[in-house]
Amino acid sequence: MNFKKHIPNSITCCNLISGCIATTYAFSGNPKMALIWITIGAVFDFFDGMSARLLHVSSPIGKELDSLADDVTFGVAPATIVFAELGVLEYPSFMEPMRQFIPYIAFVMAAFSALRLAKFNLDERQTTSFIGLPTPANALFWGSLVVANPTWLEGNNWSVLVVIVLVLISCYLLISEIPMFALKFKQWGWKDNKVKYCFMALSVFCVAVFGILEAWWIVISLYFIISVILNLNNKEK
Repeated sequence: MNFKKHIPNSITCCNLISGCIATTYAFSGNPKMALIWITIGAVFDFFDGMSARLLHVSSPIGKELDSLADDVTFGVAPATIVFAELGVLEYPSFMEPMRQFIPYIAFVMAAFSALRLAKFNLDERQTTSFIGLPTPANALFWGSLVVANPTWLEGNNWSVLVVIVLVLISCYLLISEIPMFALKFKQWGWKDNKVKYCFMALSVFCVAVFGILEAWWIVISLYFIISVILNLNNKEK
C-alpha cells in the first residue's frame, strides 16, 4: 500500500477535527479556545496542500475533502463563536423580543463560507491570488474580534447591530469579485513581492503589540484594505 498518498488527506482530517473541537468550545462560550483551535486548523490547512504538491499526490477527493474540512473550521466554527456572542450581548429594548432568534443569523456566514469554497474549487483565476475574502481570513477575523474586544462588545447595547452588519458584510466579501493578494511566492525577490513582505512585517508588528490571538482581526482588516488599494491602483493603470 502506498501510504504516501494518504498523508495530505490525513492532515486535512486533522484540520476537520480541529474545526469540530473549535465549534465545541464556541458552543460552550469559550471563544479563546475556539480561536486557538481555528488557528491550529489553519496550520493544518496550510500544510495539507503543501504536502500534496511536494509528494505529487494531489487528487480530486483531496480537493473535495479540503473544502468540507474548511467549511467546518472556517465556516461553522467562527459562525458558532458569533452565535454564542450574540446570545450574551446587551440588546436595545426594541430588539429584546427577538433575542432568541437573532443569534441564528450568525450561521448565514457558514452557508456563505460553503458557497465561497465551492466557487473557489471551480474558479481557475485563483491559482496565485484570491477573488473574494478567503474563509481562513474571515474565521480568524471573527474569532479574534470576539476574543480581543469583550468589554466593548458586551458593554454596549448597540454592538449587536454592529455585529449583525459585519456578519452581512463578511458574507458579501466571501463571494465578492474583489481581487485579494495571496501569500504565495513564485520567487523570493523584493521587486515582485514587496507588498507581501511589507504585509508580513506589519502583521508581525501587530502580533508583537496586541498578542497573537488579539491581533488577527486587525491583521485581516489591513489585508482587506491593502487588497482594495492594490485593486484600485491596478484599475487606474
